[in-house]
Amino acid sequence: MIFSLISRLVNGVKGGVVAGLKGTADVAGSIIDVVKNTVVTTLKETGEFVKEAIDIPASLVKGALTGVGEVGTTTIKSLKGVVNGVVQGFMKSGGEQKPAIQGAVGQAIHSAKELGLDIGEAAIASVNGAIDGAKQVGGDTVSATKIAVTTALATAKEISDDAFHSVKESLSAGVEGAKDIIKAWKK
Repeated sequence: MIFSLISRLVNGVKGGVVAGLKGTADVAGSIIDVVKNTVVTTLKETGEFVKEAIDIPASLVKGALTGVGEVGTTTIKSLKGVVNGVVQGFMKSGGEQKPAIQGAVGQAIHSAKELGLDIGEAAIASVNGAIDGAKQVGGDTVSATKIAVTTALATAKEISDDAFHSVKESLSAGVEGAKDIIKAWKK
């Protein structure tokens, strides 16, 4: 049941993103709205929405990144837009902020590794995307920052010690307020 739902989410978002971005002159500028609208539509169509499940936003990010890749633009900038759009769409559909950010940031960092993107840059892009996305739908940006930074650190730690150190250094330099969150984070 859950595998079926996740598969439908990945494929639904992928198809919607490809359709929304194909032929668009400004793909990078369109990503946030296309992803957000596709997420809202896909979640309405599935009908089996679990508001607290981290797997749902993670699947949405995976599908969106696959769709963006098919259009030919998987970059750090598109990663930020995908995370922003997924967080907005998930929260706009009634999902909670915490699982939206945890799933989106975690999957974005795993996907960045799979795609050969710089994990430190991907962490900055996904954390900033999550914060911007939460802010756009009236979420708590202080809480969003903490959730996004700690998720990025935990995900990088799962990958490797090198990834963890890269993410820690990048977030300290590239995300406002991250230094204090990193100091307080339990390793």
